[in-house]
Amino acid sequence: MLKFLAEHQLDAMQALSGICGAMAFLLVITKALTKKRRLVLIHMELVAMFLLIFDRAAYVYSGHFSQTAYIMVRLSNFFVFFLTSEIVLAFNMYLSNLLTEEGGMEQPPKRLRVVYFLAAIGMIIVVVSQFTGLIYTIDEFNKYHRAPGFLVSYIIPIVGPIIQLSVIIQYRERFSKIIYTSLWVYLLGPIIAAIIQIFAYGLSITNMAMVLVSVFLYIFAYLDINESIKRAHEIEKHNLIEEQKSAKRLFNQTATAFVTAIDAKDAYGKGHSVRVANYAKKIAEEVGKSEEECEEVYYAALLHDVGTIGIPDSVIGKEERLDEKEYEIVKTKPVIGGEILSGITEYPYLKMGAQYCQERYDGTGYPDGLKGDEIPEVARIIAVADAYDTMMSKKSFRDPIPEPLVREEFVKESGVQFDPVFTETMLKIMAVDERAIENRAPYEEIEKELHCEQYRGSILRGIPVSRDEIKITFRAKPFEASMDDFSAASLILFDSFDARVHDNEKAIKSYRYLEYGELWFDGHVICTAARNMKTVVENSNRKKDANEADEGTLYEIVAGKYEDHLKLEMCDGNKQMSVIVALVDSTKAAYIGLTGEHCHITDIEVNPTGKVMEDGDIERISEEISYIDRIESDVPNIQVDRTRSGYTVGIPIRDRMRIIFHSLTLPGANLVWHCPYILFFTSDDGLVDGKNYHEYTCFKINGEPGDDCGGNNHFVMKKGDEFENWDEWLSKNKEGIECEVKFTRKGNKIVATTENLGIHIQNSLTLEHDDKEIYVALTGDQVALTDIRII
Repeated sequence: MLKFLAEHQLDAMQALSGICGAMAFLLVITKALTKKRRLVLIHMELVAMFLLIFDRAAYVYSGHFSQTAYIMVRLSNFFVFFLTSEIVLAFNMYLSNLLTEEGGMEQPPKRLRVVYFLAAIGMIIVVVSQFTGLIYTIDEFNKYHRAPGFLVSYIIPIVGPIIQLSVIIQYRERFSKIIYTSLWVYLLGPIIAAIIQIFAYGLSITNMAMVLVSVFLYIFAYLDINESIKRAHEIEKHNLIEEQKSAKRLFNQTATAFVTAIDAKDAYGKGHSVRVANYAKKIAEEVGKSEEECEEVYYAALLHDVGTIGIPDSVIGKEERLDEKEYEIVKTKPVIGGEILSGITEYPYLKMGAQYCQERYDGTGYPDGLKGDEIPEVARIIAVADAYDTMMSKKSFRDPIPEPLVREEFVKESGVQFDPVFTETMLKIMAVDERAIENRAPYEEIEKELHCEQYRGSILRGIPVSRDEIKITFRAKPFEASMDDFSAASLILFDSFDARVHDNEKAIKSYRYLEYGELWFDGHVICTAARNMKTVVENSNRKKDANEADEGTLYEIVAGKYEDHLKLEMCDGNKQMSVIVALVDSTKAAYIGLTGEHCHITDIEVNPTGKVMEDGDIERISEEISYIDRIESDVPNIQVDRTRSGYTVGIPIRDRMRIIFHSLTLPGANLVWHCPYILFFTSDDGLVDGKNYHEYTCFKINGEPGDDCGGNNHFVMKKGDEFENWDEWLSKNKEGIECEVKFTRKGNKIVATTENLGIHIQNSLTLEHDDKEIYVALTGDQVALTDIRII
């Protein structure tokens, strides 16, 4: 290898020097590197180029006797040794630049200053050698010879890189992987070559190695540029995404702040726009809109009330209902909103949401009287979300509308005021929210204390009484300032949509409030709407609580309910009272509202006892009210007092069949879904909730679809000309109607059709397999189903 290199080293030197020159030129025109780093690399490539040019010239002119040869041999050998130290210095500059520019250091390490000093010493030694012959000599034949001090010239090319290598190792984390590799190659190559050079006289291995690694340094620098560009692209992409997110956050914050200021014009409108936006987005998600479309719906809903800014405060803040003239002013709000948002041409859906959210599906809305699909979809979604939050919020002229009545309003207005698809979606969202509430402990948010001045001045939110028996404990202490006044805790038994006690006629009607009676712990009771009350009072055997003198008397109530009877065990330490209450009927709920007079009630706790009330646990003091004492046909009659509290047996669905029955909505019913339901299911024993039970759907004959539970269910409801209105529909259901449901089954497809008082329904269920036995059962809510025939 060394022999081959000796024969061809002049050609190799020439090629390498040319490559270095070409790379220096490329570095001059490149724009990818920083100016300082580019200058350092140009310096290195030029030093390497001239190093080999002079080294080659020393070999070419060696032994010649011309004047030119005499000069070139001395000049060339001088620059070879001089530039060897210079290339160490140039690499030191490159390393310093990397550490400060790429590595983020303010100053390069002090060791690199030592290398600068050593490189300068090396250059000085070369100059001194010209006069002393320390490193080399030129004989009379014009030939180069090593001098006794020759090894001194190798101190700098070895010691300098070793110091530089220590710096590279210590600060390796400040370099990219490619640059770190190139630095190792650059340093180890010449060090190894310098060691070989000591024993290979006549070859310029060290110099060629320095030049070769300089070439690689350039290549690695460009590879690093490519990586840097790739990283920069990724960073730019990331920054662009972050900028988009930041812009979105800014828009969201600005829009939210803007609508908050608008909402503030109405004392009862705080948070309305944000809530509507959240409901609208949820509807969009439920109907399968893309993430981008859901965002559009959100922001359109957020800004849907922007036209409020143009409505006079006197109209917005009016406590009473608006008169006709004021209502006409309010009707300009969507037009104003559309004009305000029309300037945002990038997002036309914002204008559509604000301008058309007051249109009605039947075409009687405003401002343009659009009908059905003529109304932009985003506006139809907002209309449903806006109506829901409006009804559920307190207004200057009314309290929040009870959720059952809100639900009923959507049922009634589906296809009239609201798009039926988005109305159905809103009803499903409400049903999920209702189930979430039902899954919580019904008394987990009960207040812990109550300050009672006048009787019924303060009443605790109702504690529900059900088959799951509960124990209520609390303390009551008289006010010191009114020790001479009558002071006692008491309770109110009632039913209400919002679990609150009401005393004004409007609220009683709105919340369907029904008060059963009032009870005191001394045995005194007032029976109001209950059918009957039975009270037994005894002296209490309970020992006095040691803390009662300081903290108040300890009271205990144990309560449970089965069907239409309720039982209370009440104790105040002096008296033990047992109360049985016969409610109006089995459809009614019951709540306990704690109250008192001139006392402070504290430490209120409600906990389940673990007992579930069964038939026979409560003495019956009034006759059971039954609406199914009628003739029975193919299937036993059923009375469904609460939502799906009872079912008929499962009826296998044949290829063609009809179920005919008499339906009577119970007297206490007052909502349109108090009607029969049609349930599709499968189970091993043909019973609802039987072995391996699976439910497919359960739709209501008022036109509400059921959930699709594992089948491909398609539900269609239409109102015929014979449909009058929902009040008439409910009224006739209370009088009693004959219902007929037709079924056809072809393989894995089951179709059910029925028409009741103008409500036409078709439900198509497609099964995965056609060999399953599918059953239908009748159920409902507050309804009596009798004379059930299968044809």
